[in-house]
Amino acid sequence: MKSKPPLPFNAQAFLDSAGVARRIVEYRRSEVIFSQGDECDHVLYIQKGGVKLSVLSKVGRQAVVAMLGPGEFFGEGCLAGQAVRMGTAAATTDSTILLVEKAQMVRLLHDENQLSDRFIAHMLTRNIRIEEDLIDQLFNSSEKRLARTLLLLARYGKHDKPIRAVPRISQETLAEMVGTTRSRVNFFMKKFQRLGFIDYTDGIKVNNSLLTVVLHD
Repeated sequence: MKSKPPLPFNAQAFLDSAGVARRIVEYRRSEVIFSQGDECDHVLYIQKGGVKLSVLSKVGRQAVVAMLGPGEFFGEGCLAGQAVRMGTAAATTDSTILLVEKAQMVRLLHDENQLSDRFIAHMLTRNIRIEEDLIDQLFNSSEKRLARTLLLLARYGKHDKPIRAVPRISQETLAEMVGTTRSRVNFFMKKFQRLGFIDYTDGIKVNNSLLTVVLHD
């Protein structure tokens, strides 16, 4: 009799277990979770909802560096000796965030191989995403960058649905993520809708066919 393959490690179930010291906090949409310059003493995990990470420059210019969803860690810079937060994290919708103290997270990663493997995979994926974002900013047009951003927000490749809704997001935030103006975002959004790639009459729904914009030379 063939044995069943082991179930994939469930980070959520593990972090919810009785042996893990943690704090669970509920945040409303747009509420700040931590601010740039705050003390960096927790690793955070999204149980429900979404988080926007942004950075404010010395001249007052804001850039959105990541949009995160359920099952993702953030604030892990404290594990590398980061004393203060390098950016601001805010809830993009009503969210449930689990906070694990730095010392506790270090112990867990040292003692629990499965959590350590899951966390390393998360960090490698995040690094790849950062490299892809940099290449996108350097070499692609604002139209392609917007298309890629919408596909990422719709979690393209992580589901089989041809059409998927994007979490509520403003054109101003999209412009910050893409690195262009709101008027350019509005222009391309209307173009994408006219071509049937998206529908934003009631929220934003992304069709997988939007990928053709990213792949087009």
